[in-house]
Amino acid sequence: MARIAVIAHSHAGSNMSLAGAVAEGAAKEGNDHDVRLLRVADIRGDEALARAPHTGALFTERVAPHPVATLDDLVWADAIILGSGTRFGGMAASMRHFLEGASGLWMNGVLQGKVGAAFSTASSPHGGMEQTVHDLLTAMMHFGMLIVSPGYADPVQFRASSPYGPVAQAGGPEGLMPTDGDLEAARFTGALVARTAARLSPAEPTA
Repeated sequence: MARIAVIAHSHAGSNMSLAGAVAEGAAKEGNDHDVRLLRVADIRGDEALARAPHTGALFTERVAPHPVATLDDLVWADAIILGSGTRFGGMAASMRHFLEGASGLWMNGVLQGKVGAAFSTASSPHGGMEQTVHDLLTAMMHFGMLIVSPGYADPVQFRASSPYGPVAQAGGPEGLMPTDGDLEAARFTGALVARTAARLSPAEPTA
């Protein structure tokens, strides 16, 4: 059994859709895995996002219902999978704020040895989504986490996604959502992380 936290920042639901597929893949890998699908609170607050003229209704419908991640979720998890939309070639400020808030965990090595993976979306084909994945993975390495990347271990990786982590062209002015191929690749990565975390998790003591 492994405890897996999938934590995403999303404005209009496209990145949360990818997060949902990651969580689905992790949960289906084994009946005993405990998977939490969570969102990072935006630094502007839910009310401001809900009032946004183009994305407010989508935020309210697709993102707001998910629980907000806390530092306790990071401590609880054996594996942490982070996702963020791309902002000028890196993670969103709200995700950065969340991770910087975990500096106490960093100082005490609490996340050392936990499994980590990342995913991202961008509104154009070359909008920096892979760079955002690297940005998230770099932060995880500073915490001492063990990085899992999908590589090309499944045929879907040759049709969609990235060897570094699930990515998708999504969001933007047209409101694009991840394709079926993107979601399939995300499910593969979720399952891969679950298998890895289960192998590394200590066995439950027997009576």
